[in-house]
Amino acid sequence: MNRLEGRVAIITGAARGMGAAHARAFVREGARVVLTDVLEDEGRRVAAEIGDRARFVTHDVSRAEDWDRVVAAAEQAFGDVGILVNNAGMGFASPLEATTEAQFRRVVEVNQVSVFLGMKAVLASMTRAGGGSIVNVSSVAGLAGSVGATAYAASKFAVTGMTKVAAKELASRGIRVNSVHPGLIDTPMIQLPESLEIVRAAAAATPLGRVAQPEEVSNLVVFLASGESSFITGAAHVVDGGFLP
Repeated sequence: MNRLEGRVAIITGAARGMGAAHARAFVREGARVVLTDVLEDEGRRVAAEIGDRARFVTHDVSRAEDWDRVVAAAEQAFGDVGILVNNAGMGFASPLEATTEAQFRRVVEVNQVSVFLGMKAVLASMTRAGGGSIVNVSSVAGLAGSVGATAYAASKFAVTGMTKVAAKELASRGIRVNSVHPGLIDTPMIQLPESLEIVRAAAAATPLGRVAQPEEVSNLVVFLASGESSFITGAAHVVDGGFLP
């Protein structure tokens, strides 16, 4: 039997990269999925490619009203939400002294505030569903500092902390909450010209000696969303090829 048969999931940042890979993996495992992103054309293409078990909704994850609309759309299309994957995020590299307040606040809104809003938005639906699983995508930068990543690391450390608090608060409702911490993953975020030198150095410092594919993270996300991880909550799961000590 498919591991996510009959489950309804929302996956943010699903127009490409890890989010799109997660959506494909979820549907293969029997879930019905609402993909969300600000990239409307790309998101609709991915949903159409996946088929009838997928829907796309345009979504600014930093806006509470958008979250309400997404949850309502998921319920209308498929039923109560049992899985949330907070995958949407943005990368930003800049030395502390060169980072503006506006830049810092935008990274926090997209990477951190969105996770707070998403977890809060699905609670009623997930409770009606009899419980569920929330997977918050953080980063290795949410467990260890990195030069030039003040805003990014601040937001990802916050995701790690919020996950642990939510896991304790929501356990009585049958809702599990875990964080996933990818290292270097082959997505558009690391393919920017200004990132290539940093990526080469990080790949060289990774014991497995390479960049991971998005599907290698999806395997873990599917596990955490499924009943196979029924006694796992509040945990930080690293997918980094051995990069962290």
